[in-house]
Amino acid sequence: MSNRPISDFVEKYFLHFNAAALVDASKGYVAHLKDGGKMMITLAGAMSTAELGKILAEMIRQDKVQIISCTGANLEEDVMNLVAHSHYKRVPNYRDLTPEQERELLDAHYNRVTDTCIPEEEAFRRLQTHLEDVWQNAEKNGNRYFPHEFLYQVINSGVLKQYYEIDPKDSWIVAAAEKNLPIVVPGWEDSTTGNIFTSNVIKGKLQASTVKSGIEYMIMLTEWYRANSGGKGVGFFQIGGGIAGDFPICVVPMMYQDLEWEDVPFWSYFCQISDSTTSYGSYSGAVPNEKITWGKLDIDTPKYIVESDATICAPLMFSYILENS
Repeated sequence: MSNRPISDFVEKYFLHFNAAALVDASKGYVAHLKDGGKMMITLAGAMSTAELGKILAEMIRQDKVQIISCTGANLEEDVMNLVAHSHYKRVPNYRDLTPEQERELLDAHYNRVTDTCIPEEEAFRRLQTHLEDVWQNAEKNGNRYFPHEFLYQVINSGVLKQYYEIDPKDSWIVAAAEKNLPIVVPGWEDSTTGNIFTSNVIKGKLQASTVKSGIEYMIMLTEWYRANSGGKGVGFFQIGGGIAGDFPICVVPMMYQDLEWEDVPFWSYFCQISDSTTSYGSYSGAVPNEKITWGKLDIDTPKYIVESDATICAPLMFSYILENS
C-alpha cells in the first residue's frame, strides 16, 4: 500500500488545466520548504466553517506553515466549531430557501454560511464569556494584546475543554496556540468577537486600546518578515482573496518603498486558490504577474494560480505537501 495515496492519485489524474496547476503549486510548496524556505498561509472566505482545521492543524504541527493571516471570522469560527459542532445545522437545499425560511433561521438563532448554519447560543455565547474575562483581566493589569493572543489565552487556559465536541487535533487554532504560531488578523473588527468587543467599549466596560490594532499587526509582521526572510525567503500561499491576503502581502513594498529599506527580499513563492476572475478589475482575481508591478513578487518568483474551489483544492494540496516534505 502506498504511503502517498493522495500524491499518487493527483499525479496520475490531475494532468491538465487547474488540476495540473494544483499539482505544480503543491510541488513548488514542497520544494520551497526543502530549500529551507518559510511559508505564510492566508485564509479568506469561510474556510474554518468548512472545517479546513482537520488538515491545517496537521500542517501547523508538522511545521509546514510558519505564520498565518486570516480574517476575524476564520479566527473565531474554528473555535466555534470546536465547542459547538453538534449544534451546527446543514441546509443542503440552501438555494431553495425563501426569505421567510431565512427569517425562521434567524429567529431560531442560526446564522447561515451557504449550506451550514452556525448556532448563535452554543457557538458565540460559549466563547463570549471567556473572551470578556481575558479582555477585562488584561485591562485591569494594564496589558494589551492582539486578538489572536487573547484567543490563545482562552484556549491554553483549558476553560473551553468542557465544551469540546470534536477532537481538538482537528482544530487549527488549538494547534496554533500550542506552538504560539504568529497570526495576523487584519480587520478583526469585522467579526462577531470584534463586534462583541465593540459593544463592551460602547457600554463603557472596556477601552478600545486594550486590543491591539491593525497598524500594530503590520508593525509585528514587519518585524517577523525581517527576522525570517533570509536564505530561501518567505512564501505566500493565499486561499481566497480579500483583506486576509491583501494586507500581509503589502508588507514587502511598504518596507522598501515607504521605509526605504533597500535590502528587503520579495516574497519567494506565490500561490493563490481563487475563483475570482481578472476581467472585473478584481485584485483578488489578478494574475500573479500583476503583483510584480506592485513590488511584491519578482520576475523569477515561482507563481501559481489555481482557479477553483478552495474547499476542494486546499485539502488535496495540503495532503500532497504532508506526504512529500
